[in-house]
Amino acid sequence: MFDHMILGVDDLDRGIAYVEDRAGIRAIFGGVHPGRGTRNGLLSLGPRQYLEILAPDPEQKGETWFPGLRELREPRLVGWAIHTGDIRALAKKVSDAGFPIQGPADGSRARLDGKILRWKSFRLADDRGGLLPFFIEWSRDSVHPSVDAPTGCRLERFFSISPKQDDLAAVYNRLGAGISVERGEKEQLRARILGPRGALEFTS
Repeated sequence: MFDHMILGVDDLDRGIAYVEDRAGIRAIFGGVHPGRGTRNGLLSLGPRQYLEILAPDPEQKGETWFPGLRELREPRLVGWAIHTGDIRALAKKVSDAGFPIQGPADGSRARLDGKILRWKSFRLADDRGGLLPFFIEWSRDSVHPSVDAPTGCRLERFFSISPKQDDLAAVYNRLGAGISVERGEKEQLRARILGPRGALEFTS
């Protein structure tokens, strides 16, 4: 059910260059999120999986939908998404499991070819700083971003660490989020991508 992870940075061009220098594949410009203050770059990680490099859009003023994005000089993981074919049913399931949510709400962005990519998503009221996922359903008439984003990289590992390993694993289980949890000093997301130039690791 893993859909994509978001690598936040204060400048999109620098974020794209950062990934290209280390992985060997250059992400393509995806587009702008109107009203959300951001734009992105995309890199496929395999079938229905991708990396989204997210940065403030210079043409939009005010806060971005990911608070603190303008201060991120070094790229880091700020969120990740699970995909579903029925966002409203999943929203009810998550809410019934005891998690307050925000949404579902409609989202969209204009692609470079002029087509509009559309989706519905909901977030947890408390995602623990991006440690917990948000949830997305892509419109059936939209091309999934992994389909036409540059290929050549793959996701080797995506996991989290926590000093309360069992507790976090139980939360993921209640959310239906199938990622592993390792014991560590602080809660953190970690990912490892393999590309033509070798391995690239990200943390939150």
